[in-house]
Amino acid sequence: MDLKTEFDFVLPLGYRNGNGALQRIGQMRLALAIDEIESLKDPRVQANEAYLPVILLSRVVTRLGDIVHVTPQVIECLYAADLAYLSRCSQRNRKRRRGRGAQP
Repeated sequence: MDLKTEFDFVLPLGYRNGNGALQRIGQMRLALAIDEIESLKDPRVQANEAYLPVILLSRVVTRLGDIVHVTPQVIECLYAADLAYLSRCSQRNRKRRRGRGAQP
């Protein structure tokens, strides 16, 4: 059985890059323990825990349209609906992983 660690997604609304091009198609990978640990250490998260999804998603979204280095600033500029969608995708991917024989 192959372990699928990367997943494609299509944002409901999309991100407009600096050139005004709409970016909706992307890819994310499963979060590693270190992604969550390092995200919790981020000073922005320590100052405001609501910032955690921004940092975590910036670590696991590997591509958004032609953007191959997704930064917290990119995630910050997503519409709330797209941020919620990516958060649900990330949670769903973790559940899929667990459903394939991984330890919870």
